[in-house]
Amino acid sequence: MNTDTFSVRLDREAKARLLRLAKTTGRSRSFLAAQAIVTYLDINEWQVAGITKALTSLDRGKGVAHKHVRDWVSSWETRKERPVPKRV
Repeated sequence: MNTDTFSVRLDREAKARLLRLAKTTGRSRSFLAAQAIVTYLDINEWQVAGITKALTSLDRGKGVAHKHVRDWVSSWETRKERPVPKRV
C-alpha cells in the first residue's frame, strides 16, 4: 500500500486513550489512527453525498412540505397514524 505521513495534534486525554487502545489491541497508534480517519471519511462522505442529493432533489421541487411531515410524525404511536406523506 502506498502511504504518506502527516502529524495530528491530539489533546492529552485522546492521546492517552489511543495509547491504551493500542496496547490492549496489539496494534500501533498509527494503525489505529489511520483506521479511525478512514472510518470517519467513509461515514462523512456518505452523509454529505446524501445531503447533497436531497438538496438537489428539493431544488428541483421534489419534496414534502414540512407541515405534512410534522403532522405525520405527530401521529406516530396514536390510533390515527397518518400514511407517509407523498412527494410534491
